[in-house]
Amino acid sequence: MKKTLINLFFLSLLFFFILPTKQNPITRFQEYLQINTAQPNPNYSESTKFLISLSKSLNLESQIIEFVKGKPIILLKWVGKNPKLSSILLNSHTDVVAAEHHKWNYPPFKAHIDESGDIYARGSQDMKCVGLQYLEAIRELKSSGFEPIRTVYVSFVPDEEIGGHDGAEKFAASDEFEKLNVGIVLDEGLASPNENYRLFYAERCPWWLVIKATGAPGHGSKLYDNSAMENLLKSIESVRRFRASQFDLVKAGLKAQGEVISVNMAFLKAGTPSPTGFVMNLQPSEAEAGFDIRVPPTADPKSLEKRIAEEWAPSSRNMTFEFKQKVDMSGKPVLTAADESNPWWALLEGAIKKAGGKVGRPEIFPASTDARYFRDLGLPAIGFSPMANTPVLLHDHNEFLNESEYLKGIKIYESVIKAYASYHGKPMDDASREEL
Repeated sequence: MKKTLINLFFLSLLFFFILPTKQNPITRFQEYLQINTAQPNPNYSESTKFLISLSKSLNLESQIIEFVKGKPIILLKWVGKNPKLSSILLNSHTDVVAAEHHKWNYPPFKAHIDESGDIYARGSQDMKCVGLQYLEAIRELKSSGFEPIRTVYVSFVPDEEIGGHDGAEKFAASDEFEKLNVGIVLDEGLASPNENYRLFYAERCPWWLVIKATGAPGHGSKLYDNSAMENLLKSIESVRRFRASQFDLVKAGLKAQGEVISVNMAFLKAGTPSPTGFVMNLQPSEAEAGFDIRVPPTADPKSLEKRIAEEWAPSSRNMTFEFKQKVDMSGKPVLTAADESNPWWALLEGAIKKAGGKVGRPEIFPASTDARYFRDLGLPAIGFSPMANTPVLLHDHNEFLNESEYLKGIKIYESVIKAYASYHGKPMDDASREEL
């Protein structure tokens, strides 16, 4: 009897220390985070192997699609009992932005867990957490014996961090996607510093603007009008004042980040290079600056275009401008209905609350996500990352997510997927889809 008890003790130790490396949601999350998929050289090969391995452990159908060689889309399928009903698409991206390793407290691809349970890694918030939470929630639902009525697809797409043009954009426009008969798309959201989860029904459009100034060159000691640098500085000051006016609305609590036009200078290029740096006694004949502008769907694009042409880059000051990227906003704003008229929105809010979560007011996502490509098709798409009581650290140094918050997110998605996959009703009618 004593020997039996000793054997059971050692077996329990074996279970605790060895098996969790394969069966623990946290260790699986760490393993995904440890795969370096940072742009510009993401290791898609390793992330694909990892995700396909997980799909096999869940007995999900899997497919690898490449519209561009070396940029795989992993599509997983949980077959529903009624294939005639529209399906659910849970989307996430596998790539992450680069990290300045020396500015992190812990290596950004080690997925170190500190004494507080914070998991430090690039992608811990944006958005490897959500991709794995989908799969962990499906694991729990399958273990409970749940069978979906609607088919559930889980997609892992590449290149979101560089625009998604070879990933989600091509996927959304493909025959393969049309065959999925998708009725609702869930994609990434943002962390919430308070207890309320954040839901996003639209997003701001990126306008990447480059302003160029020209003028006569001159000696560094000379004072004269209309030099390239003087003209550019006047434009920068005009942009700064506009930025401050928009930011003041946010600071005063009158508008959220996603509801104002943001303008941030991304680069400044001027001067004449020399072997030791720049020629200091020469005023250059050209100077330019680049700005990342984010425009909410509720803004007037024509008014902004006029401001750029007349105030920020007037030809009267020898200024020109061009857009490196500019989303067409001439049509009707692409918004997903964020009220009871959209059954998917109501189901999402209800499922979050049922799992013990709280929901804040609907928001416009301040940046851009792959959700826009699905909204452009007339599909409802909602951004949601279940991270409450968490600072927003996407693209920042020391990005982290607490392990308890990650585990809570799994339970939230378990409730959401169950509610969506059990929904018998019809998707939004044509009238509702006009607004999405």
